[in-house]
Formats: sequence, structure tokens, C-alpha cells
Amino acid sequence: MKLFALILTLLSFSSLAGVDLVKVDKSENKMYLLDNGKVIKEYHVAFGDNPKGHKEQEGDEKTPEGTYTLDYKKEDSSFYRAMHISYPNQIDLDNAKKKGVSAGGFIMVHGQRNRLGWLSSITQNFNWTNGCIALTNTEMDEFMSLVNTGTKIKIQW
Repeated sequence: MKLFALILTLLSFSSLAGVDLVKVDKSENKMYLLDNGKVIKEYHVAFGDNPKGHKEQEGDEKTPEGTYTLDYKKEDSSFYRAMHISYPNQIDLDNAKKKGVSAGGFIMVHGQRNRLGWLSSITQNFNWTNGCIALTNTEMDEFMSLVNTGTKIKIQW
């Protein structure tokens, strides 16, 4: 019976390996991993203190909206593991230039601040980042194992 349970577990994890889109609903504080349009994993996430609307400039504590690429993984972060979001794109840069401000950047999906992961049962109930998307450390481990660099991320309100 234990062998059967182990086989089912391994098969279920192998079916999760095909994430082709990460979808973020800022209005619900949710992130979904999709494979061919089917949600295979759902997370509760935290954003910046001012999550509504598209990121327009550095320091506005907003998470960008639109479609970007998860373009590299970062293991030596101030946070427990991270994956970079390709913000700003050329449109973001042009809009910021018109306003005479910096578009900002270095937006990530990341775990908890280093050495503070034990607080995630509290911190994940608030929007606390500077515009990034935060998961618990355990969820970040799973996210990093399921999502490959080059995967699209669609962020919307």
C-alpha cells in the first residue's frame, strides 16, 4: 500500500512539471501555476503596500501589471530564493521617461526575508514587499522546482 501511495505521489509531481504560465491576480492576492490553461497550483501571495494599479516608478510599492517573463533564478538574494520578473519592458521605460522618473526594477517572486521565514504565518497576511510577489519559503521551494526560466507571468488586478 505504501508503494502504491509513493507511486501516486511521484506521478502527481511529474504532472506538475509542465507549468507554461504563471498568472497573478493582485485583487485576490493569488498566484496560479497553469499548464495548458489548467490550474495545477494556487498560492496566496503578498505584494507591496500599494498594490492597486500598474508600477509606474521606482519606490511606488506597486507590482507591475501585464505580461512579462520569469527570466532568471537568484539564489543569493536578501530573501529566501527568488526568480526575476523582466520588468521594466520598453513601454515601461518610455512611460517613466515621459514622467521624468525611474521605472524601477529588480522585481522578483521571492520567499521571506532571510532569517525571518518563521514569521510567514503573519507576514503573508499583509502586503509588505516593495513591489515584489512574496511566497512562504516552502512555497518558494516548490515554485522554483515547478517553474522554469523563460516562463511567462501575467499580472493583473
